[in-house]
Amino acid sequence: MKKLVEIRSYNLKEGSRNEFHRLVLEKSLPLLKQWRVDVVAFGPSPHDSTSYYLIRAYDNLAERQSSQDAFYSSLDWRQGPRESIVSLIESDTSIVIEMESSVVDVLRQGI
Repeated sequence: MKKLVEIRSYNLKEGSRNEFHRLVLEKSLPLLKQWRVDVVAFGPSPHDSTSYYLIRAYDNLAERQSSQDAFYSSLDWRQGPRESIVSLIESDTSIVIEMESSVVDVLRQGI
């Protein structure tokens, strides 16, 4: 079985990565779990001091779109940690790839 995997890369403001990671752990990740978003892996990228990644899995593109539309328009996000998290981001980009569920499970082992 295949999954669609979104890899989101964040370029953070200089010196903000520790705070960003704390907010992900304490605010964003619990909220994503509450909204049943399949977070596969996340964390600081080891190649520099301002990069961070978030990997999420979906069954298909329609599920990805509906999940993100619901989450990012929710009051939980908009009146919750949104501003404190977004204020630390310079830019972000996402790619979506298809991979076997078994590979997703291997990626998941880190969290």
